[in-house]
Amino acid sequence: MDAYDVLVIGAGPSGSTAARHAAKAGCRTLLIEKRAEIGVPIRCGEGIAKGWLDEIGIPLSPKFVLHEVQGARVIAPDGTSLLIDAEKAGNEVGYTIDRGLFDRHLAAEAARAGADIRIRTSAVALMTENGRIVGARCEHMGRIEDVPAKIVIGADGFESQVGRWAGLATHLRMRDVDACMEYTMVGVTGDPRYDDFYLGSCAPGGYAWVFWKGEDIANVGLGVNLSKVRDRADAKVYLDRLLAAHPELGQGEVLQEIAGAVSVSPPLERTVADGLLLVGDAARMIDPVTGGGILNGCLAGKFAGEVAGEASVAGDVSATFLQRYERRWRARLEEQLYRNYLIKERLLGMDDETINRLVRAVAEVGLEHVTVAGVMDALRERHPELLEAFDFA
Repeated sequence: MDAYDVLVIGAGPSGSTAARHAAKAGCRTLLIEKRAEIGVPIRCGEGIAKGWLDEIGIPLSPKFVLHEVQGARVIAPDGTSLLIDAEKAGNEVGYTIDRGLFDRHLAAEAARAGADIRIRTSAVALMTENGRIVGARCEHMGRIEDVPAKIVIGADGFESQVGRWAGLATHLRMRDVDACMEYTMVGVTGDPRYDDFYLGSCAPGGYAWVFWKGEDIANVGLGVNLSKVRDRADAKVYLDRLLAAHPELGQGEVLQEIAGAVSVSPPLERTVADGLLLVGDAARMIDPVTGGGILNGCLAGKFAGEVAGEASVAGDVSATFLQRYERRWRARLEEQLYRNYLIKERLLGMDDETINRLVRAVAEVGLEHVTVAGVMDALRERHPELLEAFDFA
């Protein structure tokens, strides 16, 4: 196969955004996807916030937006509800998207920018020369081909092999993984103006969610921390139990069932090597508290594509030059990811009564903009005794 400046492995949001920006920078770019269709299977709650699309240069489009909500309700184990409007709700609510259409939209934008796309194409190994990565060996329809590339961008998700092949430390502890289960359901009742988040023992170490896709259709799912359950299959047990406890949801019919896992770890200590960048889930850039990763992945993809362009122009694809990417994504994301990881660790040991007290306290404070940092600051000022649960007092 012809040589490329940039080879992007994985056509999720991170990979497609990286390919788009690399192509815009003038790089001859190839985006490969192992599946026969970009955007499937869907492993996502499909909720995104208002506003952040502007940061990655993607105009809001009815092509992928299904439903708009006014905000979210955070529901404690005792039923206490904290109402947060969409302008105050951080990066988790605003629109429900069709994730398959969204992923294909981003891939189409990459193609329009000049990237080549090949589906049913898997990377099976990295190519190296004098210790530097110089492309990847790929399989397409049973045929093995070498794809030379100056830079490889690994965007192959939670189960990333690219980082491991490159010798980067990608191992995850059990407590740094949430097992997730989600049903898309029709015939459910509730208030589609608000997405719901349920905390506590209904989803040990994680939370449950309801993301509305229409008047009577919603994604209903949860994530449970693997350190709190016997195995991943327990996520379905907890989800079915949640539906039994909420007849307004349980009366619905299941149209689709999705199972998967998400990392709730700190980001990787190193995301570059000679000729290599890792982005998105492959670099453990998912928010450890919310499990949200689309925004972080797209931002990292943007930075990766831009730096790949700069490296190509400079004729320098060394890890030293590619540290530009590390600096950019860490300046934008690292502080929040590490802070939220520490909070996730504290939440793992929190019982239902403590969560009840926290939700009541935050509701009482009445924050103008609800973020994890804002909540912690407000509790420090008005309810310092509750911060003992976080060891942050």
